[in-house]
Amino acid sequence: MPQLGSNYPDGHHHRDRYQSTTGLPSSTLPSDFLRRAGSVSQPVFNADVLKLSEVRLVRDDTTILDGVDWHVRRGERWVVLGPNGSGKSSLCQIVALYVHPSSGSVSVLGGRLGRVDTRALRLRIGVTSAALATMIRPNMTSEQVVVAGKHAALAHWWHTYEEADWEQARACLRRVGCQDHSAQRFGTVSSGERQRILVARALMTDPDLLVLDEPTAGLDLPGREQLIQTLSDLAQDSDAPSLIVVTHHVDEVPPGFTHALLLANGRVSASGPIQNVLTSARLTDCFGLKLAVEQRHDRWRAWATSSVNPL
Repeated sequence: MPQLGSNYPDGHHHRDRYQSTTGLPSSTLPSDFLRRAGSVSQPVFNADVLKLSEVRLVRDDTTILDGVDWHVRRGERWVVLGPNGSGKSSLCQIVALYVHPSSGSVSVLGGRLGRVDTRALRLRIGVTSAALATMIRPNMTSEQVVVAGKHAALAHWWHTYEEADWEQARACLRRVGCQDHSAQRFGTVSSGERQRILVARALMTDPDLLVLDEPTAGLDLPGREQLIQTLSDLAQDSDAPSLIVVTHHVDEVPPGFTHALLLANGRVSASGPIQNVLTSARLTDCFGLKLAVEQRHDRWRAWATSSVNPL
């Protein structure tokens, strides 16, 4: 089973340590852990990629998620939409098995949280997030950041790579429009370019589930459109992993995505086939603003129909 290249960092480890998708520094891992994790205690999943039931998350007496039910099946491509503070990123962290809910049940790729070795299961989930950018050493080149994703490492020097690996890293950078930054240091590229590089890092391997938390954040229009096309190509590739993309904006939904979940105030406002969810009435209810929505040439757009003041 391939190891995945981008994950939510644990937040407790230094940048210069190896961090696998287990969230643990290398000093705490047996030398053969990754090999064993890839071949032992791997849950087998069939149609169900993700099942959340009555998931609730409370932090410091604040309810972040409240009674979330969500079912993702193999072959589905999901977009998660909602206003700021609706709990989207917290939901991603639960899906990526980096946060345990306060209550409810979570099953990912056939493994139920609390009954499975999450360290091994995380190896099968690729994630990009803004937090990951803060864990990458700024003096690494973009190409090195991407190639290190083959082994879910924060630094490339912990492993030996063949020329085919470097070529794959360069190909991933081309897919997200960052080929010109291949030799540029990660700390010197713009925030939008960092996001594209992290998406390339996630594409370095072949995960069973790919979760992209606001991958278009900070991108200029050409970069955004190029990335949306890349995600659309993935969505329409039958061999691609199950996809979950989080965004604030309806116009960033890639063509080919099949399902949508609307999240507001920590609760699911609507969920299901995208044509049934991305409606004027449901977006108005989710965002608290009277909105109209249309789909044209496989792209969505929404706009306020009256006052811009919230309902």
